[in-house]
Amino acid sequence: MDDSFDLIVIGAGSGGLAAAKRAASYGAKVAILEGDRVGGTCVIRGCVPKKLLVYGSAYGHHLADAASYGWTLEGAETPFRCDTALLLAHVRAEVDRLNQLHIGGLQKSGVQLISGWGRFEDPHHLLVTDRSGGSRRLRGERILIAVGGRPQRPSIPGAELGWVSDDLFELTTFPESVVVVGAGYIACEFAGILRGLGVAVTQLVRGDHLLRGFDREASAVVLEGMVAEGIDVRFGQSPAAIEGEPGNLRLKTDSGAVLACGGVLLATGRRPFLEGLNLEAAGVEHASGRIPVDADQCTNVAHLHAVGDVTDRINLTPVAVDEGRAFADSVYGNRPRQVDYSLVASAVFTQPELASVGLGEEEALERYGSEGVTVHRARFRSMAQALPQRGGKVLLKLVVETGSGRILGAHMVGDHSAEIIQMAAIALGMGATKADFDRTMALHPSVAEEFVTMPN
Repeated sequence: MDDSFDLIVIGAGSGGLAAAKRAASYGAKVAILEGDRVGGTCVIRGCVPKKLLVYGSAYGHHLADAASYGWTLEGAETPFRCDTALLLAHVRAEVDRLNQLHIGGLQKSGVQLISGWGRFEDPHHLLVTDRSGGSRRLRGERILIAVGGRPQRPSIPGAELGWVSDDLFELTTFPESVVVVGAGYIACEFAGILRGLGVAVTQLVRGDHLLRGFDREASAVVLEGMVAEGIDVRFGQSPAAIEGEPGNLRLKTDSGAVLACGGVLLATGRRPFLEGLNLEAAGVEHASGRIPVDADQCTNVAHLHAVGDVTDRINLTPVAVDEGRAFADSVYGNRPRQVDYSLVASAVFTQPELASVGLGEEEALERYGSEGVTVHRARFRSMAQALPQRGGKVLLKLVVETGSGRILGAHMVGDHSAEIIQMAAIALGMGATKADFDRTMALHPSVAEEFVTMPN
């Protein structure tokens, strides 16, 4: 068997798959290594299963609201109950389907999938070890590192008793109560999922607000919604230790409080997964636990490249995909291009949902000053909640450069925020101004129309 390739990709996640298939489409001989299932964090233990759980947890609200619209669910239990074991089983079945779909996609594209973990022997050679202990030596003219990231646990006694986000997708059911540790998108999303499925949730936040890096007003509106749903959010508190046994835990905080619960989710960040790669043998620099690359995804070694979360830049699936494709276009397609990171939309699938593109108010003020920024906002109860009279008010917000009228940022908290902001991102990418939005005819009645009817 010929074990030499034009390109070897380490990691079959979003970035690696995109690069491998695009390179193969240009005629390159490509192998991709994966020691786990194909699809990476997003498909296997991230975006996809999480979003399915968000949908599942939201049905309790839909069922509760049905009566206000005249629907009677005969014979239904009150309150409604979710069979979480069945939901989790269905989610895992969908993940398995997608795993097989990605494997088929590699076969169709002519990429050779090699099961196992790759370890550098030198700048051109990898030793691949499979689960049975067998090994295979490969040579790559170029090698792309796309191994992604992994959740990290805090350094506290008993941390091994807690879950990380990966673990939740493998559970067969959820306990009655959970303590969530963290303030980022993973912590806030799972707090909403668990609460929506009937779990009592306490969330510990080390700082004084949620969702660092997002517009502060928008994150405050998310907090309002979370608290209204019964999530007990406690600021200025960190875990000190976890004791007990699975299903019957006690979390001690740094303030001396003791929280009894059925489980602890440690959503305290992720970091690049560099363990086992033996990057030193390849001469690859990896400062601060990540692999630095230039605008062409190149490491300090000319023929070794990296994309996605392992570079720890903007850790989002579409970014990793574009990085992988830009690499392949440039190296194998004679179509040199670089990824534009200047305007990347993002969403947090909390309940309520938050989505954003461009600058938040705080960042805009820092760059342009208070005289250079004008903020327009709309806050109201959506028509979907006019009859149930449940849930908080949505927020739509535009951050505008005062002198030019150019829109610097668009933010929304409420149902379908991600769908709406995705379209707003196109306008911002074209340099849209507040006057451009004002000239746009409103689509009535809709929530999104408020973006084009905000007063000056």
